Amino acid sequence: MNAPRFTIAALKGGSGKTLLSIGLLAAFREGGVSVAPFKKGPDYIDAGWLTLAAQNPCYNLDTFFCSSEKIRASFFSHTTENSVALVEGNRGLFDGIDLAGNTSTAELAKLLKLPVILCVDCTKTTRTVAAIIKGCQVFDPDVQIKGIVLNRVAGLRHLSIVSRSIEHYCGVPVLGAIPKLRQENFPERHMGLLPSVEHPAAVAAVKAAAEVIHAHVDQAAILAIAKQAVPMGTDGFERPFLPAISVLKSRIGVLKDAAFQFYYPDNLEALEAAGAELVYISPLSQTTPPSIDALYLGGGFPETHVEQLAENDTFRREIKRLADAGLPIYAECGGLIYLGKSLVLGSNTHPMAGVLPLTFHFSKRPQGHGYTILTARRSNPYFEVGAEIKGHEFHYSSVSRWEGQTENLVMEMKRGVGLWEKREGFLYKNVLALYTHIHALGTPQWAPALVNNARQWRTRK
Repeated sequence: MNAPRFTIAALKGGSGKTLLSIGLLAAFREGGVSVAPFKKGPDYIDAGWLTLAAQNPCYNLDTFFCSSEKIRASFFSHTTENSVALVEGNRGLFDGIDLAGNTSTAELAKLLKLPVILCVDCTKTTRTVAAIIKGCQVFDPDVQIKGIVLNRVAGLRHLSIVSRSIEHYCGVPVLGAIPKLRQENFPERHMGLLPSVEHPAAVAAVKAAAEVIHAHVDQAAILAIAKQAVPMGTDGFERPFLPAISVLKSRIGVLKDAAFQFYYPDNLEALEAAGAELVYISPLSQTTPPSIDALYLGGGFPETHVEQLAENDTFRREIKRLADAGLPIYAECGGLIYLGKSLVLGSNTHPMAGVLPLTFHFSKRPQGHGYTILTARRSNPYFEVGAEIKGHEFHYSSVSRWEGQTENLVMEMKRGVGLWEKREGFLYKNVLALYTHIHALGTPQWAPALVNNARQWRTRK
């Protein structure tokens, strides 16, 4: 496999690599170059913007969730020699979960032999930038830093001394210099960008990012670096998800709109490969769900649409009726909140679906943030007892009123916060609701289990 490819990395979070990645994808696409976007790590929001910029689905690559072989398989499956693959890193280049740098952008760069384009925030510094880059080169010589894009450059004099210092001491070219921008086209929420589906002018924002790239970055040089990437072998390569053949499709509803938008493409593809027909549903625009055999509620920001969700009482009541009747339902984070009894925001209490006897409220700081490891301790329809599941959580909400029983929680937290007292996974009949998000590549048993439960429901129905 010899797909042209590179990764956009940085020295720290907030350096501008997402702006650079969005702009490059859009600029390449405008120039007639086919692009394949990827995001390193567990991230839905950046991936949504990369999808919009590339006009192709963005796939997440994370070595915490799954093996190196599965990472390579996912990458191979979504790239060709006629397209350019851009992998946006996260945090600093060498930042990982341990001393060895596992789960870092550098680890992924070495695994996929990705040339690194380093995006460097030059705010209030000049020659020191070269010292830091030189340190990165020495820190791990196997990480191939092939070019630098400067960000937040103050002016021509600033650009001159920074770029000359880098090229002299580090021997790598400066491929672009983005000035301090007067207009901010990418507002933030919760330590990240506002989701593209909620941005009132998302397409215009992507176009503005492309214009920045056209004006300030050497696209031809970056494409040349991408095409010089070292070829990789494909021994033992198998596509992660093969389409289901001659299988009676189970209709699995997926709540998908501005309130519920966090779904990995791999998860949806895994359901289809297991024999699901996906039916997209919105409690923001529909009064009642259509006929389905199971329901998948992903994460999102139900709190920003809480009044609409609460006012749609016919939809809420039908979800509760179906749950009470035994419909298989799997929910993550925002979906978990929607299945709860109510959501408290400030002095207002908003009714939710009422499937679970839980009241949620929001805090100013994250209540759970990072990778999670769970062990299934009780019988449930989706994971065998003893199974270890890896995922991630990121939520400002927590349970303010618990009216459940201990036996409702079927999972024990080995890493992470979870739902209640270091436990996770609220089970009610065929409903399992968690704060943890899982990735189908790292949890291959999940999609077949949900589809199998859907088939059983369809047979009983």
